[in-house]
Amino acid sequence: MTNSVARPHFDRLVLLLLALSIVRLWLMPLPSSFWVDEMATVFVARFGAHHPSLAPVAPQAWESLYYYVPRSAGALFGFSEVVYRLPSTLALAAALFLVARLAARLIHPQAAWFAVFACLAMRGFDYQAADARPYPLGTCLAAASLWFLIEWLDSARWLHAALFVVCAALLWRVHLVFWPFYAVLMVYALVRLAGRDTSVPRIHAAAVLAVLGAALLPVLADALPLYHDARAHVVVALPGARDLATSLKYGLIAVCGVGAWLLARVFGWPPVKTPPAASYAAILTWWLSQPLGLFAFSWLTGISVFVSRYLSLSLPGAALVGTALAARFIPPARLKPAAAALGLGVLLLNGQWSTFWPLHHNSDWRTAVFRIRAVGIAPDTPVICPSPFIEARPPVWSPDYPLPGFLYSHLLAYPIPGKPYLFPFQTSPEAEAFATRLATRVLPVSGRFVLYGAGSNVRLWRDWFARRPELAGWNSRSLGPFRDVDVVVFEDRAGSAQ
Repeated sequence: MTNSVARPHFDRLVLLLLALSIVRLWLMPLPSSFWVDEMATVFVARFGAHHPSLAPVAPQAWESLYYYVPRSAGALFGFSEVVYRLPSTLALAAALFLVARLAARLIHPQAAWFAVFACLAMRGFDYQAADARPYPLGTCLAAASLWFLIEWLDSARWLHAALFVVCAALLWRVHLVFWPFYAVLMVYALVRLAGRDTSVPRIHAAAVLAVLGAALLPVLADALPLYHDARAHVVVALPGARDLATSLKYGLIAVCGVGAWLLARVFGWPPVKTPPAASYAAILTWWLSQPLGLFAFSWLTGISVFVSRYLSLSLPGAALVGTALAARFIPPARLKPAAAALGLGVLLLNGQWSTFWPLHHNSDWRTAVFRIRAVGIAPDTPVICPSPFIEARPPVWSPDYPLPGFLYSHLLAYPIPGKPYLFPFQTSPEAEAFATRLATRVLPVSGRFVLYGAGSNVRLWRDWFARRPELAGWNSRSLGPFRDVDVVVFEDRAGSAQ
């Protein structure tokens, strides 16, 4: 079969694999239950960033431009998981298109499809498509800012310079943790300028970069006050060397590089011409800046921000590194068949084929509430609700914490029957004193009560209440688990008999 005959077949094959991957990996998880942070999105989208309950939990973080997107979507189309998540799907689709264009520009015109499937090969990248959080929009703006920077340095047009500044200035306004990406833009611009690989005069470049810096100063002013209370929001331990290595996605890069090298050895392909230094500078900095930046910040400050979702901005960089390695050994005419093989592997390995409707996250709060309703909870039945947010602890938390409130966003997203009694994220003397009052005054006369929340918290309080003498002889049964969520019903013997 000649190349002219084979090429249309591979064109159709990669398009089919892309469509199937998008449907399975991105679209089918859209209707599944929100997870904790997405329910925070629901709260902020409905009440805005200035709700009083947000003041003790890093108020500047909720000023993100992202929250206007789900708020607008909800106003237009109503509340649903799909409505809140679809903007993320569209943003990530735009990002994927831009990564393909960047691969064609930085590596080789035939490398675009390989970069697309290298992105789709990473579960963390696909996860963003159904996540009602700021990260997909950030990925899109990061790719757009680099693309318009390249266009500006290639063409010296002021329109491209303006678009570069706008996209780059918006990036930090989407999430404060995206600051390391600015190293990508600076390194690429400096390499191009130092090598005189652009017709943009240095004075013009300095002026444009100065405008960008000035546009970012207000964001810096908002971010600095957060440092003082940042330890209250830490959810992970300080990262180790293994955490750093894992974040670099060396598995995907090794598969691309070693696989391409083996193919070249088997088929006798000669080495391919390498991209210019500026291309490697952009790709490597994109790959490394976010993990290394957040790793260094975590250790220098003792405040760990090495969270997988905060690192998601680096994933296209890892895909481009894998693509550059593959393109180093695979001739351009063979890159599309190699992309098709990679796409087939992505679909088979990442498709979650053990279930028809894959979940977006390992949480099913919606089904948990459905089961609570199914057991016939009366309006006055106590429902003990530990908060799923780490900030829910004294003095921010108290038993009379007002609802609706951020620390109990899940009660807004999926309303429960019964009378909620609000518990903190972890046990504490104040929480146990409140639980003791309930066990002695409220629960014995209720005949039934429910524990509802994250599985670990439900198990903790199930054991605590089971030891109370006031509840001796009561039965408890779990209605779940619902992935990492659980529901436990306590009933006295008479209630159980009924």
